[in-house]
Amino acid sequence: MNRVSRYQPESAQALAEREATATPYGWSTRNYQDSIDAAHIFYRLEQGSSGTAVVMPLLDEAELLNIFITAEQQGQGLGQALLSGLMADLKQHGYQRLFLEVRASNAPAIRLYQRSGFQASGLRKNYYPSGTGEREHAILMEAIL
Repeated sequence: MNRVSRYQPESAQALAEREATATPYGWSTRNYQDSIDAAHIFYRLEQGSSGTAVVMPLLDEAELLNIFITAEQQGQGLGQALLSGLMADLKQHGYQRLFLEVRASNAPAIRLYQRSGFQASGLRKNYYPSGTGEREHAILMEAIL
């Protein structure tokens, strides 16, 4: 079983470099540094550096800002383990709901979130930049913890 733990990131640059292996739309070093400076909650699987999740606490709610599993470890259920573990941790710490936004084209992530109890709750039109110069919609999702 994969245990999930909170941790203090080693460096924003290392996180950005690891995430770059997972997605073409990963966070920049600056995005990670901003989250470190804002004292957001960072999660990882205890087995190592297969991925990271970043959560922004908001009173009794939280927002999942980012989650990734490195490319070489995708498809092994690690994303589900990381998400389930952080949701359990948030619930244990008194959080009631978890929110997120996801690219409308990211079908694997949407399925992952739906399997974890998330429901679509809104749409942000033309929210994300894409590689084509066009913009892509974001689906807003939420789950009761």
